[in-house]
Amino acid sequence: MRLSRYFLPVLKENPSEAQIVSHRLMLRAGMIKQSSAGIYSWLPLGFKVLRKIENIVHEEQQRAGHMPMLMPTIQSADLWRESGRYDDYGEEMLRMKDRHGRDMLFTPTAEEMITDIFRAHVGSYKDLPLTMYQIQWKFRDEVRPRFGVMRGREFYMKDGYNFDLTKEDALHAYNRHLVSYLRTYERMGLQAIPMRADSGPIGGDDTHEFLVLADTGESEVFYDSAVTDLTFGDRDIDYDNVEQCAGVMEEFTTKYARTDETHDEALFNEVPEERRKTARGIEVGQIFYFGTKYSDAMKATVQGPDGKPVPVHMGSHGIGVSRLLGAIIEASHDENGIIWPEGVTPYHCGIVNLKQGDEEADAACEALYKSITALGLEPLYDDRKERAGGKFATMDLIGLPWRITVGPRGLKNGVVELTSRRTGESEEMSPDAAVAKIAEIYANH
Repeated sequence: MRLSRYFLPVLKENPSEAQIVSHRLMLRAGMIKQSSAGIYSWLPLGFKVLRKIENIVHEEQQRAGHMPMLMPTIQSADLWRESGRYDDYGEEMLRMKDRHGRDMLFTPTAEEMITDIFRAHVGSYKDLPLTMYQIQWKFRDEVRPRFGVMRGREFYMKDGYNFDLTKEDALHAYNRHLVSYLRTYERMGLQAIPMRADSGPIGGDDTHEFLVLADTGESEVFYDSAVTDLTFGDRDIDYDNVEQCAGVMEEFTTKYARTDETHDEALFNEVPEERRKTARGIEVGQIFYFGTKYSDAMKATVQGPDGKPVPVHMGSHGIGVSRLLGAIIEASHDENGIIWPEGVTPYHCGIVNLKQGDEEADAACEALYKSITALGLEPLYDDRKERAGGKFATMDLIGLPWRITVGPRGLKNGVVELTSRRTGESEEMSPDAAVAKIAEIYANH
């Protein structure tokens, strides 16, 4: 992509309505535009990052054996009346009537819909275990939507649902989701800590939230600082191995880490004082096991080994895909703008031509552009006739992790400059060496 042809409506001034860093930078970098309170249009740069995050979620869910599908955003109220949640959910649910006077709703979550699909098509324990998921738009009518995509009314979310014959099988699905979520967040350059949480309107006793530590987090969290030393890394996990998944669950949830809703001061005080930490956290996902809550209410049963009907054990598991953009920016930025981790960057590197129109500089930039594209990577070439300072400011603002700067002076010596956005360190090297370095950096992404 060339910036001269790209729609990137960057803002020089901080928007007055933006209260937190991620909202401010997403507006300034031309990633989103507010349509109404808590509802946004995703402009090309923001949409590109949204897709990068979505693809990582898809890859890790399918690695764990979960099947993608898609359910409607508009649901019948009758399903929610069956489960008993239609009246209980409250004013966050956007209710409406269709032209025939039937009660409908814009889905805030899909436990009822997936249970209806399951009971219509699955009748035997031999068809279990089963886990399906979707990535779909949701709507919750927040009283005070704020913080941009962090607390919007319309949001993009991965919601998955497992169906199992026994509680033990369902808890393995719970552990399997925890493992897949750890992999997902680390691929995005995030450390998301699983914390004992409150189940809210979903229901169930077993639930963990995944929180990214940030000063602007909406939740107060209490944790043993030892949890921040844990990393999943490149482990080879067999998702069918019950003991292996349970081992990861134990490793990442044994040390104290809780949100304010489930905080236990007595247990917290058992943590060595120097490791007792209090902070703010941004929720980016949650996993639930709620047993037969929905299968009992909606008669979702299978024929068990003894021929008798058995209500299935269920869980639901969510990742806030659109919210993750805000969380990543909150965790990775400086005074000049966003710093994208390599795993989710919209473009793999920027190419800045210091003297657009100079024959040698133009040719060198074109050659770099073609070489990087040939690697299967995506460069963003700033080919505008703008001053160098403005080009650097734009690159810093939109946060591409690497920048190759090309100018007549360097080319006389056969070099270009490769700069890390995160560290600010620059290195002069030949154009071929810069391409090779970019290829090396992204080999593991």
